[in-house]
Amino acid sequence: MDSTPYPEKTCSIDRLVTRAEDVNLVLAGEKTAQRRNGLYAVPGERLELGGVQFEVTRVYRQTLGEMTDEDARSEGQADRAAYIRYLDGIHPGIPWSPNIKMWVHEFRRLPSS
Repeated sequence: MDSTPYPEKTCSIDRLVTRAEDVNLVLAGEKTAQRRNGLYAVPGERLELGGVQFEVTRVYRQTLGEMTDEDARSEGQADRAAYIRYLDGIHPGIPWSPNIKMWVHEFRRLPSS
C-alpha cells in the first residue's frame, strides 16, 4: 500500500467501476482510470472485474479544467469533450465547472495466475 496519507475513503473499491459499459472498456484495455468525486481506493488495492484482477497504481486529485485529451483517453473516451458528454449522460443537468476536483484512480490489469 502507498504510504501517502489520504483522507478517509468515500466508498469501497468495489464501487469504483460499476457501469457495464465502463467495465467492458476496462476489460478491453481501453480504460485505465476512473475519476470519482470521492476517494474509493488507494495505491496497492485490488479490484476484480469480470473475473479479472486489477491493481490501483496511482491516486491523485485533478480538476476538470486540468484534464487533457490524453486523460480522457485513459477513461475510455476519445477526448475531453467526449468525456464531458459522457458525464452529462450520467448526471444530466449538472453544471461542469473547470474547478470541480475529482479523485483520479489509475489501475492496471494483473497477470492471470
